[in-house]
Amino acid sequence: MTGNKGIYEENRIEPMSQFLSDKDFELFSSLVYNESGIHFTNTNRSILESRLKDRLKKLGLENCDTYYKQLKNDEDELKNLLDSVTTNLTRFFRNTGHFQAFQNYVLPKLLSYKRKIGENQFKLWSAGCATGEEPYSVAIAMKEHLPSDVEIQILGSDLSLSSLMVAKEGYYPVARCKDIPEAYLKKYFSEKREGYQIKPEIRELIKFDYHNLKFGSEVQSMDIIFCRNVIIYFDQQAQKNAILKFWNSLKNYSFLFIGHSESLFGMNTQFKFIKTEWSTLYSKNLTNEEL
Repeated sequence: MTGNKGIYEENRIEPMSQFLSDKDFELFSSLVYNESGIHFTNTNRSILESRLKDRLKKLGLENCDTYYKQLKNDEDELKNLLDSVTTNLTRFFRNTGHFQAFQNYVLPKLLSYKRKIGENQFKLWSAGCATGEEPYSVAIAMKEHLPSDVEIQILGSDLSLSSLMVAKEGYYPVARCKDIPEAYLKKYFSEKREGYQIKPEIRELIKFDYHNLKFGSEVQSMDIIFCRNVIIYFDQQAQKNAILKFWNSLKNYSFLFIGHSESLFGMNTQFKFIKTEWSTLYSKNLTNEEL
């Protein structure tokens, strides 16, 4: 699922005439919710209708009944639909406060702890990574702010296969690179055509893979999870389930970043709220380590 995704950004468009009957809307919105956790209501109904129209046109189908039956038996097309109902809204080094807290608070805390227990590996999960700007940004930050002997492993996952293809390629047009500090652009990117290519030393730190936050995860032993601007599109139960999965995926001393408009307030989780001078975040601390 993508982090960094924003299906509600399209709410600014004028309402379109209803493409689906209320019954059909309930069927398709329930299917999308059950398969991804993305929650469609009448407020953003037009987005789902628009995406369904696009899929039917592409497949040469004339009615929703036929398409719904296909979705129940065609896993690949179901993935295509889930891909289509999300919109990638991401950029490099998004939310400066988060990256300052990451570099100045989280990395030093983790490094100190790992030195004490004799560990030398940092594992980070960028959940809902969209087209890859976030995991590449954290990879650069870790490369810059951790000792050279530290082993860095980053997982970038998303619900959108098309976004993951862009992320794996690691090429971005000039307009997508405007938020990258000039020093980093020169050091970690190569000019290519009308844009920039991530250099191998950064790309090799990241594994991109398909992952649906709605379902169980084999992701384990993470030190840090970034999942920003993803759970805001889930309903309350789906949010709680995702946060529990993150808890189980993290080590006993670890950190969680969510979007600045997202909160764990009222979820009754075991995560500890942390307020730094740069931004807020959460920690899982089952050790005697002082934060």
